Amino acid sequence: MGSKRPGRREFLKGSAALAGGFTLGAAAPAIGQTPTSPAMIKGDKNQIAYGDRSRFETSVRIPHGGRPSPDAFGLVFHVATPLQDSVGVITPSSLHYVATTRGAFIPDIDPREHRFMIHGMVDRPLTFTMEDLKRLPSVTRPHFIECAGNRTSRRAKTVQETHGMTSCAEWTGVLLSVLLKECGLKGGASWFVAEGAEEVKGASSMPLAKAMDDCIVAYGMNGGAVRPQQGYPLRLMVPGFEGIFHTKYLRRIKVVDRYYMNYNDYGHLDRDTKTAALGYQIGPKSVITFPSGGQQLPGRGFYEISGLAWSGGGAIKKVEVSTDGGRRWNNAEIKGIAHRMAHTRFSYQWNWDGQETELQSRCTDELGQVQPSRAQVAKHWNVPLDPSYSVPGLDNTIQPWKIARDGSVTNGNALLMVWDARRAQRRSVRGISPSALPERNYRQGAEPPRRARRSIA
Repeated sequence: MGSKRPGRREFLKGSAALAGGFTLGAAAPAIGQTPTSPAMIKGDKNQIAYGDRSRFETSVRIPHGGRPSPDAFGLVFHVATPLQDSVGVITPSSLHYVATTRGAFIPDIDPREHRFMIHGMVDRPLTFTMEDLKRLPSVTRPHFIECAGNRTSRRAKTVQETHGMTSCAEWTGVLLSVLLKECGLKGGASWFVAEGAEEVKGASSMPLAKAMDDCIVAYGMNGGAVRPQQGYPLRLMVPGFEGIFHTKYLRRIKVVDRYYMNYNDYGHLDRDTKTAALGYQIGPKSVITFPSGGQQLPGRGFYEISGLAWSGGGAIKKVEVSTDGGRRWNNAEIKGIAHRMAHTRFSYQWNWDGQETELQSRCTDELGQVQPSRAQVAKHWNVPLDPSYSVPGLDNTIQPWKIARDGSVTNGNALLMVWDARRAQRRSVRGISPSALPERNYRQGAEPPRRARRSIA
């Protein structure tokens, strides 16, 4: 997308580079022998009723955010998806990330008993059953969801730890605008409040304009029903907005004429009006998933760098990859169609010379917004780029991966921790307490540079 079709000469040049990479030990030579026959699996009723994956596939989700999931009481907090093992752009339903309101039990809802109500500033308050919703015209669209806690960390070792709180699925349901038109909106209506059936009623306020644009009342996910951890039987999809707005176990929407403070909103506010901080729209963001932290390159030669890009501002228009720590940038290939507010797969062909280096990626969305570096964010807020600096708000900064000569891959931001510790020690010796470092002076909640949109304070 956005690139010219390669000519014959370029194709042959690329093929030569590929062949050269393989001759450096990336693949073993064929010796003309047929591989032995594999073991066979005996079928059983459970496999016929509901298929399972190969026993050799071991990719799993992990607890995220410093709390166990489940804890001793069975409460679930945050669970991260294994992006390092992802292929394509769709996250399997069983591996989709999970986030709950401060830790919660998962509701066990009978869809036959579930009701969804729209009331408030409407002409005809209506209550829908699941059967009612499934009779109405439906849409199916791929969209990502991302938690505000999905931020790069110097302590994280893998991409699952730095970026695993985002996933992309194909969602099916009824446009919220269809339901609101059926109810009829009264003059002056400008906001709506969505509430789910969680144990902790985490309601959220959102602009009515967003509801009339592209919100989906979703009952389907990746060709099946929405999973219980994802809000079964009904979830509100708010494309491009922070994950907390994608209300799970959706039971009512109230149309109102002003912003209402709710439990979810309160947890995101900051007393500093300049950084007051409910950032609705996710900024342009990308990350390399291969090679990434914790992985090992077997030797120098050809590799296809692969990753994901996404933005709440629409479709991804361009992805660039740097193989020298950000000094030079090269256009990556966008795989397939770059859908709006969805993960987009990109790749870049790379011949590694076996020397230490650093890989980075950055993306540009359809609004022209460019993913920033940590240095650019610090400059925007006019603060020093201290290693302890925490990016305020929704962190969409560039993620570096360090490649060592032995092929090991580590978090490029983690290297700053050593420098940070030494600097804190020097400050302490000079009589400056480590608690005075900027990390404790800047709270989360500010807007990264070139974000498309702001919420109210």
